[in-house]
Amino acid sequence: MNDVQQRIDQLVKSHRVVLFMKGTAQFPMCGFSGRAVQILKACGVDDLTTVNVLEDEAIRQGIKEYANWPTIPQLYVNGEFIGGSDIMMEMYQSGELQQVLGTAQ
Repeated sequence: MNDVQQRIDQLVKSHRVVLFMKGTAQFPMCGFSGRAVQILKACGVDDLTTVNVLEDEAIRQGIKEYANWPTIPQLYVNGEFIGGSDIMMEMYQSGELQQVLGTAQ
């Protein structure tokens, strides 16, 4: 595992909910990242860690290899890759995302 992969691995494993996105939770830089943040807020996530891939080209490329997933945003919960914004939306609508996050009512 190279340095970038190790940095990503440590981020994913040291925080409960991690979203690799374009921009920040307060200022998303693409619609998909913005939608992902809104979904997580709707689920009641209050311990979200975001990583702005636009600030670090190595992370931006490395995260695609880490999960073998070509697009950003990417959501990780408890060290596990969940998916991008489309998968997040499907899981949210079915209630599955709330269960994964432990926020199901």
